[in-house]
Amino acid sequence: MNRNDLQFYNEKRVLITGHTGFKGSWLSQILVLAGAQVIGYSLEPPTVPSLFNEARIADRITHVIGDIRDRKKLMEIFTQYQPEIVFHLAAQPIVRESYKDPVGTYETNVMGTVNICEAVRQTPSVKSFLNVTTDKVYKNNEWCWGYREDEPLDGYDPYSNSKSCSELVTHSYINSFYKDMDVAVSTARAGNVIGGGDYAPDRIIPDCVRAAEKGEDIVVRNPYSTRPYQHVLEPLNVYLTIAKEQYLDHSKAGFYNVGPDESDCVTTGDIVDKFCNVWGDGIKWVNKHDGGPHEANFLKLDCSLVKQTFGWKPVWNIDKAIEMVVKFSKRRLSEPEAITDEMNSEIREFFGE
Repeated sequence: MNRNDLQFYNEKRVLITGHTGFKGSWLSQILVLAGAQVIGYSLEPPTVPSLFNEARIADRITHVIGDIRDRKKLMEIFTQYQPEIVFHLAAQPIVRESYKDPVGTYETNVMGTVNICEAVRQTPSVKSFLNVTTDKVYKNNEWCWGYREDEPLDGYDPYSNSKSCSELVTHSYINSFYKDMDVAVSTARAGNVIGGGDYAPDRIIPDCVRAAEKGEDIVVRNPYSTRPYQHVLEPLNVYLTIAKEQYLDHSKAGFYNVGPDESDCVTTGDIVDKFCNVWGDGIKWVNKHDGGPHEANFLKLDCSLVKQTFGWKPVWNIDKAIEMVVKFSKRRLSEPEAITDEMNSEIREFFGE
């Protein structure tokens, strides 16, 4: 998708759940630039600081604070604003947090999905609905090849398993209700994302940025785990493409893996090395495994289907993604008031303006 394709969203009523999060903030800003009427429904930003607040995104959209578990309030927002396109990003997204609060994780990620699916079912204005899940929905056999969309779903930890359940809830609503309605519904299973403005705990690039800003060594828990890393604008580009194309042609709806090319599936140690090289200032990392809960060591996606269906290919490789993270982070340090300008600059570069 390029800037011309984004014109599709001009004046469209687009509802985003989880808009105060990292991905949600970037998606909101892309849609603002595209001229969409954005309605955001989410809890308060999950981190302090937060990209949502630093970029003052609430000033440019309809900003609603609400819990995805509150079906009554969610339904009221759907009834009031009558969205045409819905992106469901709201989630409890951290593996380690899911071990601390499994019940809250399931309530948010499973019943939250039930609530959004029900709101879509009861709102005829919705023509395109995308549920964003994760690459961790698959039963992970630590294979060296990428998982395809027809592999068994069975996440190991509470977070991954709850997102597997979110997929199944969506599949059931498609089979039971949506197939007889004028709405196209897909899920997108995305890999790990990086980018400027991510302040989440227990994520390797935010950990790198925090350590670099303080001049400290970067602590790496598991340098040998392999993950599919991509810049945050990559999956958002795919989400926007899926939602647009299935809006225009319901046959494009489906279940899609969203990840980088195989060359960008790298170990945590490799990505930290790249970060250190770009940041400079002599920063380095240390290996300190803290004996934390189980996380998969090897995880990779086969993204042939989304490439074949939509003619999609990644725009920025892992080296460019790291370069943009460092650029964003250093500008934030020197010009904290320029966050929105930096986001707009990166969005325009990515989408080819």
